[in-house]
Amino acid sequence: MQELVYHVYILASETKGTLYIGVTKNLLNRVHQHKSKEIKGFTEEYDVNKLVYFEIFYDINAATAREKQLKGWNRDWKIKLIEKENPCWRDFYQDLMAA
Repeated sequence: MQELVYHVYILASETKGTLYIGVTKNLLNRVHQHKSKEIKGFTEEYDVNKLVYFEIFYDINAATAREKQLKGWNRDWKIKLIEKENPCWRDFYQDLMAA
């Protein structure tokens, strides 16, 4: 039996731009949906589609709790979290596609 993996992710419109935080069980598919504007609403309207940060979880409850925690953080804390792991604000989507 394959273990389910969940991701909490942060998308950005650009370096230090508009941020979006979400949770998913299929990170590549979800980011593709954001990039292709399949998901209507906030990310489509503000062109938020660069995968700049993500975390891996094996429990959906832990993942959703982390998502809520990050959404409650102030903007500066979110930016510091991203820059700790991704100082250049690279879009990790292509890296994951190649893996």
